[in-house]
Amino acid sequence: MWSVLVLLLTLASGVLSLDMLNMCMDGKHHKRKPGPEGELYKQCSPWRDNACCNANTSAEAHEDNSYLYNFNWNHCGIMTPKCKQHFIQDTCFYECSPHLGPWIQEVNQDWRKERILHVPLCQKDCHNWWNDCQEDFTCKQNWHSGWNWSTGYNRCPADTPCRKWTDVFPTAQVMCEKIWSDSYSYTTLSNTSGRCMQLWFTGPNPNEKVAEYYLNPAVSQRSATTTLLLLATVSLSMVLP
Repeated sequence: MWSVLVLLLTLASGVLSLDMLNMCMDGKHHKRKPGPEGELYKQCSPWRDNACCNANTSAEAHEDNSYLYNFNWNHCGIMTPKCKQHFIQDTCFYECSPHLGPWIQEVNQDWRKERILHVPLCQKDCHNWWNDCQEDFTCKQNWHSGWNWSTGYNRCPADTPCRKWTDVFPTAQVMCEKIWSDSYSYTTLSNTSGRCMQLWFTGPNPNEKVAEYYLNPAVSQRSATTTLLLLATVSLSMVLP
C-alpha cells in the first residue's frame, strides 16, 4: 500500500510540473487551456502555435479603449506610436503566453482569479520600452489601481496632474516593476541568457525554456519530498508485519 502511495505522489508531482510549464492563468479573457491559434493579430502572432488568447482578444489588444479592460492609453494626451507598441506587446504577452506558470499567483479580484508576479524581464525589453516612452506623459506610477472610472474608462484622478514619463518613471527598472504592481522584475540578463522572459521574439517561443529553468527548483523540492516519503515507506515496511 505504501509503495502505491509513493508512486501516486511521484506521478502527481510530474503532472503538476508539466501543467505549470504549459498553462493559462484564470483571467478575464484567457482560454482555459493553451493551444494553436493560427489567426492571431499582428503583434500577438508570435504565439500562434501555442496561445492562451484567441483571435478576437489579439485584435482587441491593438485597439485604444478596447473591450478587454476599457483601458485608455491616451489618458495624458495621445500616446506616441513607438511607446504604444510596447504596451500592445505587453498585452499580447499577458494574454497569450502559456509559459507563465512559475509566476502565477491567486488573487481575489472581480476581473480575474490569478495574476503574474515578479516575472523576470530581460533587460533589453525593459530598456527599449522605457526609452521609447520617454517623450510621453502619464499621471500615475501604478496603472493597476487608483484611476477615476466614472466615465467607464480610466481617467487621471483630480489630484494627480499629468507629468513627463521620466518624472513618473525615473529609470527603466522603476517603470517595469511599478507600472503593473510588480508583475515584472527587472533583471540585467540578456535575451540569450535563457534566464529571463522576452516580450518580443520571432520563431520558436524562447520563454518555454526560461519557465522550465525556474520551475526546476520547485520540481527538485517535490522530488526531495518524494524521496523522504520513499525512505519512510521502506523503514515502515521493515517494522510493520
